[in-house]
Amino acid sequence: MLRKLALSFILIVATVGTSAVQAQDVDAEDTIAYRQSLYKLIFWNFGTIAGMARERIPFDRDEFRLRALRVSNFSRQLAEGYAEGSDSGAPTDARPEIWTNRADFDAKLADFQREAHKLYSMSAEAEVAALKQQFGVLGGTCKGCHDSYRKD
Repeated sequence: MLRKLALSFILIVATVGTSAVQAQDVDAEDTIAYRQSLYKLIFWNFGTIAGMARERIPFDRDEFRLRALRVSNFSRQLAEGYAEGSDSGAPTDARPEIWTNRADFDAKLADFQREAHKLYSMSAEAEVAALKQQFGVLGGTCKGCHDSYRKD
C-alpha cells in the first residue's frame, strides 16, 4: 500500500513538472496574443474610469472601484506578455527597444502597476477630485511607456 502511494506521488509530481515546463514553453504568437488581450481588457475598464473622471458618465464608486481593481490586476500580468523572443512572430505595436532597454521598460511597467494599484486603493474612500488626480497620474504612466516603446 505504501509503495502504491509513493508511486502515485511520483507520477503526480512528474506530471505536474511536465505541465509546468510546457506552460512556460509558449511561442511568440501566443505571447503576443496574451499581452494584446490584456491591453484590451485594461482599455475596456480604463474607458469607464476615464468617463467618470472626465464627468462624461455619472460617478459610481462601486463601478469605479471594480474597474480600478481590474486594471490593477491586469497590469500585474503584463510582464509575462513580454517574454524574450516575443518581439516578433505576429503583428505587434511593441518596439524592439523593449528588449534592448529592458531595465527602463521594466521600470515604466512597475510605475504603471504601482499607480494602478494606488488608484484602486484610493477608490474605497478618496474624494472624487483625488481620484481624478490619480487617474491623471496613472494615464501619465501609460503615455510615458507608449512614447518610448509603442509603435504609432
